[in-house]
Amino acid sequence: MRDITSAAQRRSGFRPSVCKFIAVLILALPAVVTAQESMPVLLDTMTTELHRAFTSLGKQGDEKQLPPYFLSYSVSDADMVSVRAQFGALVESSANHIRVADVQVRLGDPSLDNTHGNHRGSAVNSMQLPLTDDRVALARSLWLATNAGYGNAIDNYLRVKTEAQVRAKEEDSSPDFSKEAPQVSIVRPAQAVVIDRAAWEQRVRALSRIFRDYPDVYQNVAMLSVQNETDYFASSEGSRVVEPHMQARVVVFAVTRADDGMDLFRDQTFEAETVQGLPSQAEMEAAIRELGKSLEALRKAPMAEPFDGPAILSGRAAAVFFHEVLGHRLEGQRQRGDEEGQTFTKELGKDVLPSFLSVADDPTVAKFGATWLSGSYQYDDEGQKAQRVELIQDGVLKTFLMSRLPIASFSASNGHGRAQTGRMPTGRQGNLIVTSTKSEPEADLRKQLIEEAKKQGKPYGLYFEDISSGFAVTTRSSPQAFQVIPLVVLRVYVDGRPDELVRGVSIVGTPLAAMKRILTTGDKSEVFNGECGAESGTIPVSAVAPAMLLSEIETQRQPQGTSRPPILPIPGAPAQTSVTKEAQ
Repeated sequence: MRDITSAAQRRSGFRPSVCKFIAVLILALPAVVTAQESMPVLLDTMTTELHRAFTSLGKQGDEKQLPPYFLSYSVSDADMVSVRAQFGALVESSANHIRVADVQVRLGDPSLDNTHGNHRGSAVNSMQLPLTDDRVALARSLWLATNAGYGNAIDNYLRVKTEAQVRAKEEDSSPDFSKEAPQVSIVRPAQAVVIDRAAWEQRVRALSRIFRDYPDVYQNVAMLSVQNETDYFASSEGSRVVEPHMQARVVVFAVTRADDGMDLFRDQTFEAETVQGLPSQAEMEAAIRELGKSLEALRKAPMAEPFDGPAILSGRAAAVFFHEVLGHRLEGQRQRGDEEGQTFTKELGKDVLPSFLSVADDPTVAKFGATWLSGSYQYDDEGQKAQRVELIQDGVLKTFLMSRLPIASFSASNGHGRAQTGRMPTGRQGNLIVTSTKSEPEADLRKQLIEEAKKQGKPYGLYFEDISSGFAVTTRSSPQAFQVIPLVVLRVYVDGRPDELVRGVSIVGTPLAAMKRILTTGDKSEVFNGECGAESGTIPVSAVAPAMLLSEIETQRQPQGTSRPPILPIPGAPAQTSVTKEAQ
């Protein structure tokens, strides 16, 4: 399962059964370190200790036959401020600074090493580092993590060699590591976070207080998160990279429950590179009031029935749809291994989308219009320079998203090796961008939706306005299916009746069939920013797409839930009709 979860859900403790996508990590504009300035102490210490370890390990004692052929240090140095409130009162206001190092040790050689197959994650060993630039303390912490990582690497390399002797020949015998040119990019680290915390505490409380006017909202959280992070990378190949990131985000999240027990939620996210770029308080408060009204409408909306017919996906909905249905299956490691379904492995050079659609992944762009893109970066987590990758051109599959794990068709990285701290990088999406040469105004899409529904004998088509989450199954042990969870779904009736809001809808299907049912697209693209979880951890991603008309989409009902609305009315609010009935 590939998991996309909103920042609000993760921090509030609310865990739906599927994923959601919101959150943003923004690239700072790099400031190059000049010759007159010294190299950051942290990077200098990393480079010195790495060289000492690489030239010493495996050259004495019983393990002299197992020197590492590759060693790298990755350090995340993050300074952050978090302010959180619920129902108008603060529940958290904190500042934190943390440094974590990932040490990667590879034994053997690139054709077969200790990361082979199911052992891939074993090559990384993590350790928290001192916060000060104390060279001795930093060096000894890295030494300790390196020794532990080297011991794990020896154990796993011996297992890999044993397994290679007893297992059948693999379908894809590509090496375990690609040869790449070292990269050097040293810029100034990000500064510590500086904000007027007292003023922001007041603003966050005011946003959360809005929900006092909505007694059917049982849980809510309003949160400011500001993070300035610098990522450092050094390797035995000679790479040295310093990359700063900054992000400021306000997330508001609210939950209600329908009378039949179904939990419903909405959220709203505002993001920018710094707090100065966030919307005004008045703009945010107006948006939150609309969120409260939408929750009231949702809890009263009828449950949707299973449906198979025409539908429109808004730009945001289409963006999540492509991320889940297509994007994960174009990640390089999905094309090798006995467990992967390899949906598109044999489709290179073939039509996988209608000819008017193209798909690229471009982490080098930080904005789409005025909107920040979560998946932006200049160097990936293997120290490789980010690249724009043309995945699908005019409907034809051209390539995959590659880390330094080669596959049969592609032996080199294209700058998409990404991972959460503590995980092994794999090929992942950054900014997935869908473009179309067959676009029409959205008003015309609606007319075509009604015409298509009439042609199929359907009383209505569906319009998916907002999407919460989704997941995709890519392993061959399970059906190659996807599920996307919309939040706002409207029935668009062919007889002219007003659109009807419904709830409890899940979009389901299989990727090859779903992609071929796109008839046309809208003429405006929208952005969906998020955090996506997979085997290499949770990382920021973005998807950009226009609205899309599909000839057929299949939906099913979501689990209804068994918990009833609260019996005791919310303090300070009149008892609701539904509550009174439950209490009788």
